[in-house]
Amino acid sequence: MKLSVILAPYDSGHYQSGFGQGPEALVAGGLVDALTLAGHDVTVEDIGQVGDAQEREIATGFAVCRAVGNKVGNAIDHDRFPIVLAGNCLTAAGAVAGEVADSIIWFDQHGDINTPDTSSFGFLDGMALSTVLGLCWRPMAKTIRGFRPVDPSRCLLVDARDLDPDERKLLDTLPVMRADCVNAAEKAGKLNAGGAKRTHLHLDLDVHNPDFLQVNRYAAPGGPSPEQLREAVCSIGRSVPVTGVTVSAYDPAFDPKGEVPPVTGYLLVDLVAALERI
Repeated sequence: MKLSVILAPYDSGHYQSGFGQGPEALVAGGLVDALTLAGHDVTVEDIGQVGDAQEREIATGFAVCRAVGNKVGNAIDHDRFPIVLAGNCLTAAGAVAGEVADSIIWFDQHGDINTPDTSSFGFLDGMALSTVLGLCWRPMAKTIRGFRPVDPSRCLLVDARDLDPDERKLLDTLPVMRADCVNAAEKAGKLNAGGAKRTHLHLDLDVHNPDFLQVNRYAAPGGPSPEQLREAVCSIGRSVPVTGVTVSAYDPAFDPKGEVPPVTGYLLVDLVAALERI
């Protein structure tokens, strides 16, 4: 398969800092080599520095989305499957736009479904899924070329076990589907039944159980092992029309043994193999 690996090395508006060091660390740790050895034609692109010199979180965060959206759209125009390695989850909004995705599967230990009205921390990335679903930051999201919010009924949120109280209340009012990793593939089939044709797959690596793999400073108990996540993702890849992937939230400072890159490489190799079987 022809693949385009797109690096978006930003964390809260800061270039190559914190989570923003994750994309390059994944590549240096062998992720691209693993895909190439599996027989795929892989290109690697970095969006470079975007936004302004002040590195304002909101302005730069959406500048990253715009750059990623353009790269993803160009990859698809050249028949390449896009894999975005991102610092922040908000970047998925750009990937969704570039893919013209009409549905989304969101693996994350957090809900990322706060809004400015519900967030007590003001953390933009905690509003990432809400942005994708058109619940907040609408004027900024409109600056991403081709962005159309995903209907909440075409969203599957997987293993979100660390939710703010207001996130729980909001989710109770929305038709977002919920699943644990073990039944994610079964629930994902309902997207097909609902008419979904182009599904974006978002993988926040902190969905992993930290007893098996810690990817950043935010570690809530529970969650899948790497093998369980890989099995769920591959089952989804064999049954759902996945048009692209974002991988986010790896901070190499919390992975002193360099365990995360090879695990992520194995996951993506198996996922692409599953997609090829469709």
